[in-house]
Amino acid sequence: MEKSSQTKFSLADQVRIFKGIIGFGKPYWLPFALSFVATAIVAAISAYLPIIIQRYLDEVLGTNSATLQVTIQVAAFYFGLTLLKVAVYYFRDFTFKLTAEKTVANMRNTVYQKVVHLGMRYFDQTPNGSVVSRVTNDTETIKEFWQVFLSFFDGLLNIVAITYAMFTLDAGLALIFMAFVPVMLILIYIYQRQSTFIYGRMRVALSTLNAKLSESISGMNIIQNYGQQNRLMQEFDDVNQTYVRARVGMFKMNALLLQPAINLLEAIALVLVLYIFGFQDLQGVAINVGVVYAFTSYAKSFFQPMGQMMDSLSIFQDGMVSGSRVLALLDDPEMAPVSNPGASGKVSEGHIQIKDLSFSYDEKKQVLHNINIDIKPGQTVAFVGQTGSGKSSIINVLMRFYEFNQGDILIDGQSIKDIPITQLREDIGLVLQDSFMFYGDIAENIRLHGDYSDDMVRAASQFVKADDFIESLEDGYHAKVIEGGAAFSTGQKQLLSFARSILREPKILVLDEATANIDTETEQKIQSGLANMRLGRTTIIIAHRLSTIKDADQIIVLKNGHIIEYGNHDDLIAQGGTYYNMYQLQTYSDAHQDTDEGETDDL
Repeated sequence: MEKSSQTKFSLADQVRIFKGIIGFGKPYWLPFALSFVATAIVAAISAYLPIIIQRYLDEVLGTNSATLQVTIQVAAFYFGLTLLKVAVYYFRDFTFKLTAEKTVANMRNTVYQKVVHLGMRYFDQTPNGSVVSRVTNDTETIKEFWQVFLSFFDGLLNIVAITYAMFTLDAGLALIFMAFVPVMLILIYIYQRQSTFIYGRMRVALSTLNAKLSESISGMNIIQNYGQQNRLMQEFDDVNQTYVRARVGMFKMNALLLQPAINLLEAIALVLVLYIFGFQDLQGVAINVGVVYAFTSYAKSFFQPMGQMMDSLSIFQDGMVSGSRVLALLDDPEMAPVSNPGASGKVSEGHIQIKDLSFSYDEKKQVLHNINIDIKPGQTVAFVGQTGSGKSSIINVLMRFYEFNQGDILIDGQSIKDIPITQLREDIGLVLQDSFMFYGDIAENIRLHGDYSDDMVRAASQFVKADDFIESLEDGYHAKVIEGGAAFSTGQKQLLSFARSILREPKILVLDEATANIDTETEQKIQSGLANMRLGRTTIIIAHRLSTIKDADQIIVLKNGHIIEYGNHDDLIAQGGTYYNMYQLQTYSDAHQDTDEGETDDL
C-alpha cells in the first residue's frame, strides 16, 4: 500500500509545488496572457453594466426626460456591451482551457518519460496502480487546478472593479461590503488548513484503489483458480469505502465552508444595504432608485466572485496534493543506471569478466558476495542453484537493470559502465522466463518498431524455428496479438521472444530460464532453435532443467549469493557435490514422471 501523502503543506512547500506546476505552462505563456487580458475586459464590462442602468434610472427616468430614442440608445449600448462581454468570455474560456489541456499533456508526457527511465528499484517498491494513478488521475486533477488561476484572477478583478464602482456611487455603503473581506479571509484560512489533510487522504485512497484494481486484473487467473473472489471483493470494498469516506469528508467541508457561507454573507450584506436605504427614506433623505438598483446588483456581483474563489479552493487543495505527488515522482532519484560520462565502448568479441562483484537490491542485504567469473568469447556458461541463490541477480547487474557499486564487470576488457546503455542492450540479447507480448501483430512484436525489414523478421523467425507456427496462422506474420499474447501458448511466445532477440544479432546471448515454463516435448522442439542462437555467441544460461546444460563449457553453482562449485558437467558429477545431488534428484524425478505417463498411456 502506498505511503500517505503529506497532510500539511508549509508556505515553502506550497510555493515549491506552485512553481513546479507553473513551470509546465511556460511554453504556453502567450495564450495564458491573452486569457488574463480577456478576463480583465470581462470584469470591467461586468462592473460597468449596472452603472448604465443606474444612470438611466436616475438621470433619464428620474428627471422625466426619457424618450424613445434615448431608451433605444441605452438599450442598444447595454446589449452591445453584453454581446462584447459574451464574445470575450468565449475567447477567454476556450483559449485558457485549450492551453491548460496542452500544458497537462506536456506534463503527462514528462511524467511518463520519467517513469520509463526510473530504476527497477522504484517499481520493486511502488505498486503499479500507484504509478498509473500519478500519470493519469493526478495529472488530470492538475488540469482542473489550472482553472483555479483563472478563477482567482477573475474573482480578484471583479471584486476590484465592483469595489471601485461602488465607491464612485456611495463610499459609505461601499465600506459595508469591505467589512466582509476580513471574514472571507478567515474562512479561506480555515478551509485551507482543513482541506489539505482531507484531500491528501482522498488522493492516497484513490491511488490505493487503482493499485488494488491493477493487482486483481493482473492476478485474475490465480484469484479464480483458488476461489479468492469473495476475499478480493471484500478487500476492494474496504479500500473503496476508505475512498468514499474521504470524499464524504470533502463534501461536508465544502458544504459548510464554501457556497453556503458565501450566500449567508451575501444575504447579510443585502439586508444591511436595504436597511440603510429604508432608514434614509424614513429620515426624508432623497433616495436615487438607480443607486438602490446598482447596490442590490453589486451585492450579488461582489460576493459571487468570492464564492467562485472559495469553490476554487477545493480544486486548489486537491491540485496541490496531486502536484506534490507528481513532483515527488519527477524528483525521485531512483533512476535507471547510466553509463560513465564519455562512454563509447562496444562489444566486439563477447569476453565477459566478473571481478569481485557484490550487490544488494536495498543497499542493506547483500544478494551477491565477491563473485568472480571469466567467460571466454563463444563459450556457453550456465548458472544453477536454488531459488534466491543469485542467478537472476547476476543477469540484472550485467544488463544494467540495477546499479552496482562493489566490484566490476568487464566486457572485452572494458567496464560495462563505459559502454553506452543502448549499445550494451543491443549487443546483449536477453530472453526471459516470461515472454511479454504487446498489442499489435506478430511482426511488430518481433521488430519492436526497430528499423528491420519484413525479410529480416522472417529470417530471424526461421533461424529460431518459429516460422512453422507463424505461417500456420491465418494472417501469418500479421496475425493479431492481444495483451500479453494470451492467444498463444507459452512455447510459441517464447519462440517469438527468441526471434525478437536474434533479429538484433547480439554478440552475447542471455537465457534467463527461457524454457522453464515450457513442457518437455515443446522444449525438445525448440532446442534446435536455441542451438542455432548459441552458435558463435557467448551464451549465459540460467538453467531450470539441468539436462539442457550438459554441453555447457562451464557450469557455475550458486548458493546464497556465493559460488560454491564450478566446472563442466562431467567435472561436477565427478565431484559428487551440490550439482551432483541436484542432477540425480532431477534425473530420478524425470524417470518417475516418464513412468507415470507411460502407465497412464497404457490405461
